[in-house]
Order: sequence, then structure tokens, then C-alpha cells
Amino acid sequence: MSEIDPRAIVSSSAHIGSGVRVGAFAVVGDSVELGNDCVLEPHAAVRGPARIGRKNVFDSFCSVGGDPQDLKFSGERTELVIGDANRFREFCTVSRGTTQGGGVTRIGSDNLFMAYSHVAHDCVVGSHTVFANGATLAGHVIVEDYANVGAFSPVHQFCRVGRYAYIGACTVITQDVPPFSRVVTERETRCYGVNTVGLERHGFDRARLETIESAFRLLLRSKLNTSQAIEQIRAQLDGLPDVRELVEFIESAQRGLHK
Repeated sequence: MSEIDPRAIVSSSAHIGSGVRVGAFAVVGDSVELGNDCVLEPHAAVRGPARIGRKNVFDSFCSVGGDPQDLKFSGERTELVIGDANRFREFCTVSRGTTQGGGVTRIGSDNLFMAYSHVAHDCVVGSHTVFANGATLAGHVIVEDYANVGAFSPVHQFCRVGRYAYIGACTVITQDVPPFSRVVTERETRCYGVNTVGLERHGFDRARLETIESAFRLLLRSKLNTSQAIEQIRAQLDGLPDVRELVEFIESAQRGLHK
């Protein structure tokens, strides 16, 4: 049985699962599907069309499922699709898709979106990611599983952030971020090597870490250009799954690579 505060506003076209709690002055908009055991804290707003899975928590004053911030948008039906067990903290914003971008913004499961973070239209966010306070995605960005986007770090439209990547605070991302890497702005935005601490926390053993570190030494410290480094990575480390993922990611980059 759901618990809906009488002061909340719930659209007649919304579909509310069992065990849902909707706090005072929260808004559940038109064509919103809320899965079982979701929580809307007071003043949270979830608009649609949106399909939202189980056990998602929307903190006070977040705004999820709003119109895309795109001047070309003129009211077309687009949607937001969210998995399970995500946490959207205060003042977090997530936009629906646009018809030009496929019509859907997608978010996986078990993600944490801290206060003031933003996911723009047509983005695809995987699972187990962390968006620190003020982390911002422009439109059409892809963020893969287990990535961390640091506080106040904007990601340019159409960029990709690879699996297990770590973006440091206040880092401006204008090119693709390789999987397993740490990218931090000091005087310039560059890759400082492997996200060792993050990978260890996710169970990467020493042998696996050493393989990834060997690939990054060739990529960043060998004085080879990117194409030459890839040739050497293939020659020395070919066939290993993490290395293959890294090489495929680099070769498919369309906006260059942070190195």
C-alpha cells in the first residue's frame, strides 16, 4: 500500500506502485510510472513521460523528468527511463530526451546524484556511478558503469566517460575520458594514469591492475603518439579483456582523448 500525503499533487495519469511514499507538496506529473518502494521527499518533483523502477529516492527540491533545455524542443513527446535504487539528492535535475537525440534519457541502477548535479537531454548513464555536487552533463553524453564525476565538473555534449573512470573536482571535460583512468584539471586537463584506488575498491586484483598500468604507461609515458602506443599495447598485452576494452574505446573516440 502506498502512502501519499494529502498535500502532494499526483496526476490522474500517473501509475504508482506499491509501497511508494510521496511527501507533502511533492509532485508526480503526467504519464509517470513509479515502481514499488520509491520515495518522494517533500517538495520533490517527478515529471513525465517517465518510466521509473523500484526503490528510487528523490530528495526535497530535486526536479526529475522535466523538459529538455534545448531551444529546438517544442513539446514533442519524449521520455525518461530510470532503473532501480538510484538516489537523487537536493536540487538535482534530470531532463527528458529530444526527438533529435532519440527521444529518451536513460539512467541505470544504483547511482548517486548529489546536490545540484545535472543530467541533460539524451544522456545515457550506466549503473553504480557517482555524480558529486554540481557535476553536470551536457546533452548526448554517455557515462559508463562505475564512473565518478567530480564536484563542479562539466562534461561537454557528445563526450563519453568510460567504465571505472574518475574525473577530479572542477575538471572541464571536452573530450572522451578513457575507462579505468583518472582525469584531473591542474593547469590543464590531462590524464594522470590509472584510477588505482577506485579499481581496488571494486575488486581488481594486483595482476589485473598491473596489466592496466602497463597499458597506461605505454599510452602516457612512452613518448609515442596515440597510434604508436596502441600498436605497442597490442603487441605486448594483446588478448587481455581490460586492455581490449581500453584499445577499443580509444579507437572509437570521435572527440579525441584526454592524455
